[in-house]
Amino acid sequence: MIIDRVETFLVAPRWLFVRIETDTGVVGWGEPVVEGQADVVRATVDLLSEHLIGADPSRIEDIWQVLMKGGFYRGGAILSSAVAGIDQALWDIKGKALGVPVHDLLGGHVRDRIRMYGWVGGDEPSEVADNIAERIEAGLTAVKMNASGRMPRLGTVADIDGVVQRVAAAREVLGEHRDVAIDVHGRFTLANARRVAPLLEPFRPFFIEEPVVPENSHLIGALASFTSTPIATGERLYSRQEFLPVFEAGISIAQPDLSHAGGITEVRKIASLAEMFDVSLAPHCPLGPIALAACLQVGFATPNYLIQEQSIGIHYNEGADVLDYLVDTSPFDFKDGHIERLTAPGLGIEVDEAAVRAADRQGHSWRSPVWRYADGSFAEW
Repeated sequence: MIIDRVETFLVAPRWLFVRIETDTGVVGWGEPVVEGQADVVRATVDLLSEHLIGADPSRIEDIWQVLMKGGFYRGGAILSSAVAGIDQALWDIKGKALGVPVHDLLGGHVRDRIRMYGWVGGDEPSEVADNIAERIEAGLTAVKMNASGRMPRLGTVADIDGVVQRVAAAREVLGEHRDVAIDVHGRFTLANARRVAPLLEPFRPFFIEEPVVPENSHLIGALASFTSTPIATGERLYSRQEFLPVFEAGISIAQPDLSHAGGITEVRKIASLAEMFDVSLAPHCPLGPIALAACLQVGFATPNYLIQEQSIGIHYNEGADVLDYLVDTSPFDFKDGHIERLTAPGLGIEVDEAAVRAADRQGHSWRSPVWRYADGSFAEW
């Protein structure tokens, strides 16, 4: 079996899919994308395809090594994301060729179901409460919310109190048996994070995510040792080497993205390294169905897996949603806040190829927002 065709599809709302076909007719799907730069990643996948045509798709590790390191200049979001989607598709092919789900190829399942969480919006406490109630009704037992919008380098009393009030509203709706995680999105300075974290402790957040931007990861230890709330980070870290310093700094939860951090192959290695530091895995995934399936396959075979993000109904998904590109949506049904073990071969889902091709004819041009402060200077989004 050899690879004889590689195609990419730019699909709404902001995703890129890759389809890899073999000479025997086995097809694998992956999701290589950098949100806001999907067309750039598409060009990179096309370039990397020179190494794929004619290759044996079962040699996943060797292909990964060549794609990540064969160009001499390596690393970064674009290359790692392009390789990640290709890697997902290769695992999908191998599982389908052997008639087993990917988690069987990773050592077999260590759990029967994975707990899920979803994002909730709301600028006011009442909106937060209403949105969380909808998520509970949908069957989730955990949610994640943004800590704030634009946050000055030193927040005002109103800025800080606004964060506390929204988290308090969330806790009131969730009660004691459900969880709320707080996503800072890199919008805080270390000073703001140290001011806010102690104020949130009475509400027992599940975790505080990305309290500082990834290039300031060397500062995370100063927060992790300052609060009892677990610190999570990693959606903008792309390798074991980039995760090592934050493990050493004392984070509790690693959040590699299966569509950014080198795919299944690299995230499995990140998970193993995390075990050495007693760190749990909770992959970042505000993306599409293929990325989510890849996350779940890793989760079913990874002992230190904590919970899985998913983006069904998230505010970014305008024009299409996660389930729109599946022939059968039932693998992603929530049962008591969990998704049951995927048992179909490969990634465990059937992509609706006709829907994907139709969406690609429309494409998309999604870009990350650019925020500014009142004085006109750049603000972290």
